[in-house]
Amino acid sequence: MKCFLCKGDMEDRQATHTVDLDNCIVIVKSVPAKICSQCGEVWYTGTVAKQLEKIVGVVTAAAITEIAVVSYSEKVA
Repeated sequence: MKCFLCKGDMEDRQATHTVDLDNCIVIVKSVPAKICSQCGEVWYTGTVAKQLEKIVGVVTAAAITEIAVVSYSEKVA
């Protein structure tokens, strides 16, 4: 797969996804992603993006802290 920004090669790796909401910052570690070896652009599959939405929704609903750090693999399993 080629990067849609720079046409570099996309590699299967893991990324850290960060969401800054009004009441909480959610950091999801070890997210499966395709990352461009040239420009660093991160791309998630539709399945991973849906899982990220679920994770962020659950964490923010139960958040009692301003910063929440979760592992993708622990929340999806």
